[in-house]
Amino acid sequence: MATTAAKKKLVVCGGNGFLGSRICKAAVARDWDVTSISRSGEPNWPSVSSHQTAPSWSKSVTWRAANILQPESYKADLEGADAVVHSMGILLEADYKGVLTGKESPIAGMRRAFSATKMGSSANPLDRKSGEALEPGEQDGQLTYELMNRDSAVILAKEANEAKVSAFAYISAAAGAPILPGRYISTKREAESTISTTFPRMRSVFIRPGFLFDSSRGFTMPMAAVTYGGFLANSLTGGNLTWLMGAGGAKPLKADLVAEAVVEGLADEQVKGPVEVKEIESLANRAWRKGML
Repeated sequence: MATTAAKKKLVVCGGNGFLGSRICKAAVARDWDVTSISRSGEPNWPSVSSHQTAPSWSKSVTWRAANILQPESYKADLEGADAVVHSMGILLEADYKGVLTGKESPIAGMRRAFSATKMGSSANPLDRKSGEALEPGEQDGQLTYELMNRDSAVILAKEANEAKVSAFAYISAAAGAPILPGRYISTKREAESTISTTFPRMRSVFIRPGFLFDSSRGFTMPMAAVTYGGFLANSLTGGNLTWLMGAGGAKPLKADLVAEAVVEGLADEQVKGPVEVKEIESLANRAWRKGML
């Protein structure tokens, strides 16, 4: 008698976001059992896609509202999961946003935004005791790079490891950028290092894309064009401008392509460690070829 293989279970933290929702969609297309964890549950579809209402595939996803800094709010969702994705990092902190929107003094805001370090969580996530909720360490409760890009990923990886999850994907970045504080990329690299060294049993996949774009977010299209120009200039120098341009010298990628690569990377047990732009494209192309068979 033929037996049916058990569905893979995927948990996407940040699954209602721009990239996270596409990761959910790519996994649903493979008939995986998908759960999204985020503060608000189901996405605000017009803000993350071209849809005004929930697309048909979204009905196959379990949309859960939970707090990544409070593992007890999602611990049960990790039980039996084959893979977990962290897609909850931030690009700009509140200080930087305040300057750009005119809500904060440019001098004070930029000084704080580009400070050498900020507080992450209220306690070391690796030392968290059962039932203990982590809180933002900054006095004003700001969501910092240290908190969202590093500590939230480490606490999720810790919980996934304890739940015997086989694979963990962290959405990192190709590099920083001259216009961003250095802590943006340094905290991502710190997260990668901590996760890979602390949880060696779990296969860790660190996705490092450049700028992400999609026509549903109109403002990303001209930015992608500018970034592509930077990529071409960097390519002509053999990559010698990377130190100056950061992610501005990396090829911009369509968000759907990166999502396909994430799912393909989790499905392939040979994929682990940092996954750079060229490998992201290769994984996505492989996934699409499979889908055409």
